[in-house]
Amino acid sequence: MDQLKPGPANSAPLTPLGFLERAATVYGDCPSVVYNNATYTWSDTHVRCLRVASSIVSLGIKRGQVVSVVAPNIPAMYEAHFAVPMAGAVLNTINLRLDARTVSILLHHSESKLILVDYQSTSLVLEALSLFPPNSQRPLLVVITDDASPSIPPSNFPDFYCTYESLVQKGDPGFKWVRPKSDFDPLILNYTSGTTSSPKGVVHCHRGIFIITVDSLIEWSVPKEPVYLWTLPMFHANGWSYPWGMAAVGGTNICLRKFDAPAVYSAIRQHNVTHLCGAPVVLNMISNFPMGEPLKNPVEILTAGAPPPAAVLLRTEALGFKVSHGYGLTETGGLVVSCTWKNKWNRLPATERARLKARQGVRTLGMAEIDVIEPETGVSVKRDGSTLGELVLRGGCIMLGYLKDPEGTSKSMRENGWFYTGDVAVMHPDGYLEIKDRSKDVIISGGENLSSVEVESALYMHPAVNEAAVVARPDEFWGETPCAFVSLKADVKQRPAEKDVIEFCRGKLPKYMVPKTVVFRQELPKTSTGKIQKFVLREMAKALGGSKVSRL
Repeated sequence: MDQLKPGPANSAPLTPLGFLERAATVYGDCPSVVYNNATYTWSDTHVRCLRVASSIVSLGIKRGQVVSVVAPNIPAMYEAHFAVPMAGAVLNTINLRLDARTVSILLHHSESKLILVDYQSTSLVLEALSLFPPNSQRPLLVVITDDASPSIPPSNFPDFYCTYESLVQKGDPGFKWVRPKSDFDPLILNYTSGTTSSPKGVVHCHRGIFIITVDSLIEWSVPKEPVYLWTLPMFHANGWSYPWGMAAVGGTNICLRKFDAPAVYSAIRQHNVTHLCGAPVVLNMISNFPMGEPLKNPVEILTAGAPPPAAVLLRTEALGFKVSHGYGLTETGGLVVSCTWKNKWNRLPATERARLKARQGVRTLGMAEIDVIEPETGVSVKRDGSTLGELVLRGGCIMLGYLKDPEGTSKSMRENGWFYTGDVAVMHPDGYLEIKDRSKDVIISGGENLSSVEVESALYMHPAVNEAAVVARPDEFWGETPCAFVSLKADVKQRPAEKDVIEFCRGKLPKYMVPKTVVFRQELPKTSTGKIQKFVLREMAKALGGSKVSRL
């Protein structure tokens, strides 16, 4: 046995790019991408990606160099997930909601050689490039156009090479795409949202993305030929791996340049959508839509990014959406913890089902190990559902590391073999974990650690509350007290006062967890990926001092 070793036949690198070739064979005449009035088949998408990959190579882009994409959920963005790495390049999708300064930092840090930019984001990218340090090499620009855009960029458009469609037209449909030499060749470069610190460049390899893609399909029980609605931005952690996943199962990708609740319901009806992903803010949006009607056929929703409040889950599922809940990070490439549902839980009351579903759950099949530990000692916390610890992970889809940041890499990926997430969690007796907070968001009041997530869940039960976030407000006596920031639903007839919300929470929470301050805002500040910016709210809470101001 010891003499048997891997050889060329069984050691070809794992890569999700092969899913596209298979899709062209199995699902060649089936729809792959639908956008406005255009419909492509999997044969079309396969050829278009080969052509674009061929053209990228002809531009002089070499193996391992970075190609950036600044675009919404349109066909070119989907194709880039295959075409760019098929050219041997590393795909870097940039959040188009970022400001020019941040985009400039990311482009310069990544040493991007080529940018595929949607016509609506050209001014953003041009401003970002103007902020480059003097004498810095600037990437070439390829503009993505559609029927609503100008046919060519303006004459003063610098660094312009061509349009995206010309890449398609000029490329070789028989191009032999550049396969990875190793499982661990870099495939993608993603930058974290920077909610707690400066953005970090997360590098993932072909093997890791192959694992997370297959793992995500299995855990969500995605069938062959689903109809997937792109509400989750593909620039956000590569749409949790589902651009590659939809090719693996021959799905139909319904692309939307922009979306809101009416657009979601319209697309569901028009295309018979079966699956979509989104953060809890998306669930809140569609469940609060006044014109929303129960669905004729159930639609699967996978949510992650923050613990969904039980009240939001109840409203969403009452409309006919079937919600699955998981947990992941940019550093894991997708969801690696899932609230795997048990059939016996279907017999429980709705409120209990919602409470269980709000937990993050257990490791997915592709994740080797997870644990909740005491950070200083590394000892597992008690499985009592109340002892707080840090969530740590170990598995094949963990990132290779942070680009040009060995200190940040070693801090999160330690010699003991664990990746430290920075998320505070508890482990329940049944082995399901529950995220309680980011480590920076835990509130310590009178020596008691309290979870802002639990307070927020209570606030979401209030019939007038649209969004809620809780942070620490300094207090001379208690050290810190919970300060709640809330926005109200647009159709509220009688706006509650601060004392009304506090009294409501008294009936739902232990006394020490009840907010001492409630601040009403028209809208809560959010990151470019839709997460509430608690660091902004913390500064606002500090600025309140000892005053009684409750409305801003």
